[in-house]
Amino acid sequence: MSDAIKNLREMTGAGVMECKRALDEAKGDIDEAKNIIAERGLAKAEKKADRKTGSGMLESYIHNGRVGVLLELRCETDFVARTDDFKNLAHDLAMHIAAMNPENIEALLAQPFIKDSSKNISDVIKQVIAKIGENMVVERFMRYEL
Repeated sequence: MSDAIKNLREMTGAGVMECKRALDEAKGDIDEAKNIIAERGLAKAEKKADRKTGSGMLESYIHNGRVGVLLELRCETDFVARTDDFKNLAHDLAMHIAAMNPENIEALLAQPFIKDSSKNISDVIKQVIAKIGENMVVERFMRYEL
């Protein structure tokens, strides 16, 4: 495996063949290949949007004993609910909710992601969907503040 493919794979989480195809299409330009992979990933995520989400997890987050969040994040299978990518997404979303106090799920999905303001929450979720291959949905959340 070439260093460029290996580096692109580490940056995007995409498979080896997907990285090779993107690099070939981008004529070796890693930044362009990252964009190609992102676009394809978002398209894959859109195709999975209608799939039923029967599993998932509850994530709780308490910030300085003054703000608390309980988040229900859904996915299709228990297997995915136990992956680090899914758990990290749930934690990031709970922290975001604590910091940004969205009114509802629609407002949450439209907000710029606190860790990377170039993406909104909806895009962050779609990137994880594209990487893992299952639909994911924020089912509900509750935020408490003293």
